[in-house]
Order: sequence, then C-alpha cells, then structure tokens
Amino acid sequence: MTNKKNYNPNFIGSFLVEQELCKKVITFFNENSELHRQGLSGGKIDENKKKSTDLVIFPKNLDQTNFVTLHEYIEELNKCYKLYKKEWPYLNEPFEKLDVGPFNIQKYNEGGHFSKIHSERESLSSLHRLFAFMTYLNDDFEGGETYFLHYDLFIKPQTGKTLIWPAEWTHAHRGDIVKSGTKYIITGWLD
Repeated sequence: MTNKKNYNPNFIGSFLVEQELCKKVITFFNENSELHRQGLSGGKIDENKKKSTDLVIFPKNLDQTNFVTLHEYIEELNKCYKLYKKEWPYLNEPFEKLDVGPFNIQKYNEGGHFSKIHSERESLSSLHRLFAFMTYLNDDFEGGETYFLHYDLFIKPQTGKTLIWPAEWTHAHRGDIVKSGTKYIITGWLD
C-alpha cells in the first residue's frame, strides 16, 4: 500500500491563542477557589493517576458576567477548530458545528500530573466526544509535557498553545510530572 501524500499524520492540530487571554483565565481560576475540587480520573480521586486541582465550567454559565473571560476563550477555541477543519476538509460537512460540554481549568503544582495513559472516549458515558482540546495557559514551569503514546510524541508546553485531537484510543496520552513551578491548562471536549 502506498501513501500518496508520503507522510504519516497524527491528526493533532496545534494553534495559538493570545497570551493575555491565558493570563486572564489563570486569574479567573485563582479568584474562584470556592469552585475548586480535587482532580478526578474516571470519576474517582486517585493521586497515583492524576494529581491536580480542577475547576469545572458549565457552558450554561458562560453568559454570566463573571464568566466573560471563559466566553472569550470559547470564541478563540472556535477559531482554532475552524483552522483544524481547514487542515482536514472532510470535517466541514459532517462536523460543521460541534458543541462544547463542561470543561476544566486545571492546576498542577510541583509533583502534579495526569500520568495515567488515557484517551477521551473510553466508556459509554463519553461516546459523544469527538475531539479533545487543551490550551497551555502558562509555560513558566519545568516538566509537565503531554505525551501521545502511539506517536511517541512529547508536546512541550507553550503559553497559548492549543491542541485539538481525536478523542479516540488512537490518541492515548498522559501529562508528565511537573518538576518545578505550577502548570495551568484548560481542557475539554468537542461533542
């Protein structure tokens, strides 16, 4: 079998959002500590798999004035998805418009991680997920790379770098340990 394009795509799109917006999202996270909860993996707390502090955002809240920064983020994410569709034109018709469900802002202190290899579509409750997205909100820390198992690909965090990838098992990944500093990301799914 011959690959006419002579390349092996990994279907991971990489885009940039404004660094100033990333700072505003971090500020929102830090100013809303009453919404924080311990990070979950598979709906359970297990610090061997994931050690983080999370803040869940529900789309119904985005129209509230105190959520304006996150509404702005979703607008930027939509621009990234449109660029992703330009790269993969097949997506234009069947996936013209996707919805964003609840999503997370996550904080990983030194020693924090999501070291369990996982994909974003592993159970009946997550079958609606088509794509995952993640934006690195800062990069002033050491470690914390994202590793995609099947591509042997390490993604180095960069403020504003936004990744979009298929939610399937083909994109099993993990978040490596933060060696020093604090890592912030925003992550969720396109349904």
